[in-house]
Amino acid sequence: MARRLEGKRVALTGPRRAEELGKLVENMGGTPLYRPAQGTVLLDDVALRNGIVDWVEHPPEWSIFTTGMGLDALFDMAGDMGVAERLRDHLRAGKIAARGYKTVNALKKRELTPIVRDDDGSTEGLIRGLSEYQLRGASVLLQLHGDPAPRLVAWLEEQGAQCRQLLPYRHIAPPTPELEQLLSDILAGEVDAVTFTSGPQVRFLMEHAERQGQLEALMAALEGPVLAVAVGKVTAAGLYEAGVPRVLAPKEERMGSMIVELARYYAGDAEPLFKAKHG
Repeated sequence: MARRLEGKRVALTGPRRAEELGKLVENMGGTPLYRPAQGTVLLDDVALRNGIVDWVEHPPEWSIFTTGMGLDALFDMAGDMGVAERLRDHLRAGKIAARGYKTVNALKKRELTPIVRDDDGSTEGLIRGLSEYQLRGASVLLQLHGDPAPRLVAWLEEQGAQCRQLLPYRHIAPPTPELEQLLSDILAGEVDAVTFTSGPQVRFLMEHAERQGQLEALMAALEGPVLAVAVGKVTAAGLYEAGVPRVLAPKEERMGSMIVELARYYAGDAEPLFKAKHG
């Protein structure tokens, strides 16, 4: 992989491990540009406490977990409240569905096993697994991270499920000048690729572009000179659903793998996960 990013400018939008990824880009001959598209992630303490009380007092038939980090926060808070064992007992008595290997591992640590899990790390994969079960009239509690999941919620409601949502974390947008710099770089072709490691980064950039009347121009840039790169299939699907016509993603959801996949792409050894012309 040495020097396969020679001459390439790569925008890194994630706040986590940005410097580490930047070093990897440099080692491959590229130039990292730090362009955060996501601000601070905050624990929504009140909402989480209220959600846990509701969960314990009105246990759902189905508990759906979508992130390992959110599940950890849930149990940490439940432990502080003295209800972790009650919560675990309710989960063992009910049905559990999970998306993503990190979520499954977080459940395994607590001796909990999902009867449904995705087949590819995506929301659509989770829906495929759940579609084998009768959900009409079932009570469902959906644990998210810091972003809503309208596609999953809409599908659950279409099946006749009674869905409650719990978001342990809230994502904060970065300062407007930082989003403007990223948008400007993409539109001007100042970067060859832009990486995304979470759904909120995608959402904040798209919302900013729309406010500036530049959303169509952004999509054109991401179809032409600038390549959108996602850390995994979930983020890639979010980009594609947002209208991004071409998205590259590694098979394994790893930040390092994302940069390696980008190098493979420029070497002609990788193809975008999603590639279509919109509009």
